[in-house]
Amino acid sequence: MTFNTGAALLDAIVLAVVSKEEQGTYGYKITQDVRQVLDISESTLYPVLRRLQKDECLEVYDMEYAGRNRRYYKLTEKGAAQLKLYEIEWKRYSSKISELFK
Repeated sequence: MTFNTGAALLDAIVLAVVSKEEQGTYGYKITQDVRQVLDISESTLYPVLRRLQKDECLEVYDMEYAGRNRRYYKLTEKGAAQLKLYEIEWKRYSSKISELFK
């Protein structure tokens, strides 16, 4: 059984993955890292990345890799603050759910 993943939880997971790399990380790696916890397609992930960029939680830059440009995503100060809020809310939410299963 798979639980539905709302937009806020998906945003939180993406921000957490991107926050692990201080200099930023690229889309394919983000997809692979997110897939460690969720079954997600690239077609689902890229709109999330664009939304987080539009909301100024991520900054984007391009860098050459193997003769091609690779787009990198890096957490902004606003993104770090949003991630902290998500972490607090997740702890509260998950502990309530866990209590129901006891």
